[in-house]
Amino acid sequence: MKYLSEWDQWKRYSSKSWKRFIGKAREMTTHLELWREDIRSIEGKFGTGIQSYFSFLRFLVLLNLVIFLIIFMLVLLPVLLTKYNITNSTFVLIPSKDTDVQCTVYPISSSGLIYFYSYVIDLLSGTGFLEETCLFYGHYTIDGVKFQNFTYDLPLAYLLSTIAYLALSLLWIVKRSVEGFKINLIRSEEHFQSYCNKIFAGWDFCITNRSMADLKHSSLRYELRADLEEERIRQKIAERTSEETIRIYSLRLFLNCIVLAVLAACFYAIYRATIFSQEHMKKEIDKMVFGENLLILYLPSIVITLANFITPMIFAKIIHYEDYSPGFEIRLTILRCVFMRLATICVLVFTLGSKITSCDNYSCELCGYNQKLYPCWETQVGQEMYKLMIFDLIIILAVTLFVDFPRKLLVTYCSSWKLIQCWGQQEFAIPDNVLGIVYGQTICWIGAFFSPLLPAIATLKFIIIFYVKEMSLLYTCRPSPRQFRASNSNFFFLLVLLIGLCLAIIPLTISMARIPSSKACGPFTNFNTTWEVVPKTVSTFPSSLQSLVYGVTSEAFAVPFFMIICLIMFYFIALAGAHKRVVVQLREQLSLESRDKRYLIQKLTEAQKDMKNRLDWQ
Repeated sequence: MKYLSEWDQWKRYSSKSWKRFIGKAREMTTHLELWREDIRSIEGKFGTGIQSYFSFLRFLVLLNLVIFLIIFMLVLLPVLLTKYNITNSTFVLIPSKDTDVQCTVYPISSSGLIYFYSYVIDLLSGTGFLEETCLFYGHYTIDGVKFQNFTYDLPLAYLLSTIAYLALSLLWIVKRSVEGFKINLIRSEEHFQSYCNKIFAGWDFCITNRSMADLKHSSLRYELRADLEEERIRQKIAERTSEETIRIYSLRLFLNCIVLAVLAACFYAIYRATIFSQEHMKKEIDKMVFGENLLILYLPSIVITLANFITPMIFAKIIHYEDYSPGFEIRLTILRCVFMRLATICVLVFTLGSKITSCDNYSCELCGYNQKLYPCWETQVGQEMYKLMIFDLIIILAVTLFVDFPRKLLVTYCSSWKLIQCWGQQEFAIPDNVLGIVYGQTICWIGAFFSPLLPAIATLKFIIIFYVKEMSLLYTCRPSPRQFRASNSNFFFLLVLLIGLCLAIIPLTISMARIPSSKACGPFTNFNTTWEVVPKTVSTFPSSLQSLVYGVTSEAFAVPFFMIICLIMFYFIALAGAHKRVVVQLREQLSLESRDKRYLIQKLTEAQKDMKNRLDWQ
């Protein structure tokens, strides 16, 4: 036996103690996990598919909270510390520049509103008294905050906060997607392996509570039902004849043409609604009645919400005739709905962009944008995102209270009516619910630059949605008769969210790099575009650091770097392919060994039978 020195013994003891401490810390953090008991209870009662939706919603709550903290620390906190004289600091006003006076005019609505409904309109649309608060971009019309030893550059901090929350969202989503992809890859390799894992290794022997054991039983039962349902679909597909295959593919082609027609009609309706709203929204409030004013302000939001509400129902009806497996049915429905929902936001944003940068008068040439209609266009874009966020929450609450609960009461107490029997009890539609929160998160990503407090609103919104959806699920919904596995869906939910993030980055990049910044409001009034603050900051660096930055961003560095990245990527792809071939060979070897054992057992059984027969003859 090898003798260990005192130093080696101490290192081994320290390593074991540290591992034990890490294990205990992880165990404690699981008890502090947000909504842990609620989500585990939902998993046992309704399966892992619906549980994955609530876990996904919890992830978005945490993500928006972190985004809000980033914006608060970089932008809001220095402004609030100076505004309320908490620190010995002062605002640095934006120095005057050779800008035409016409471009700096910003007519803010009067705060002396007469009617109560005007306050309601301001609260719902972000206009009036809310327009002057720190909720919107136009409030931050300062160049910096001067502390005792340094000057805080607010324009640079504002831009960096946007880059920081986009980068954080990308890294966090990719990290969770990679973890889900690993699980998905392991579970999708062999279906028989999935059955064995659930039957022989699916039980948690640490469970001692009777209720938790029942929940675990229910969860395993739902998983097995989902596996059997997908196996039935695969067997049905394998047994199709050539005539049935041609028929189903022809039907799918026709139905996809219908889907494209529905999408085109929705996009055109949103475009026309946005144009109409922008052309009529500048009328005075006292010249309109309450309903007319609110309808014009919310017309794009109403059309988008109606499109998002109607199209998932159309897609859900269409998908039933395409004869897909439950898992693929969920993913294809989500893919269609995500294209619909996210494309509607892009249509709205690009329609606003076209109106901002085009006009018939001289102000477009003078200011670079339509200053007459959009004196502070960043704030007005933020107001559109704010209205979409608020209206989406109102619709979710209204549908739950005035549709789902009355439907449950009718199904419970009027079940003898034929119409109620056809309508049936509400099912928890996972695609529609997932797309609802992805839609809200995309609005938050786009609008956080124009409305810095929008992530805080999104956090409160998702918390409310969690409890509303939980109550609706427990008291008004029933488990879907068609089960599906959540292992694939968890990864697919994050993939859809990643698509939403990429689509959100496109209009933000265009607005920061291409559209001229407002000359009447915001921290970038002295810059032609928002991105110009970066080269101005780099010009203040020492000459050696400037040369380094210019060298890293030059083509001479970018081309070799891209080639090296491609070579590394090709190496890892080849390595992954080699590992996959080794895994396939090992599986074939295990299969051959199992056949050899089966053959030997068969021969042994035959030999035993022959020996028994000989003894009987003797």
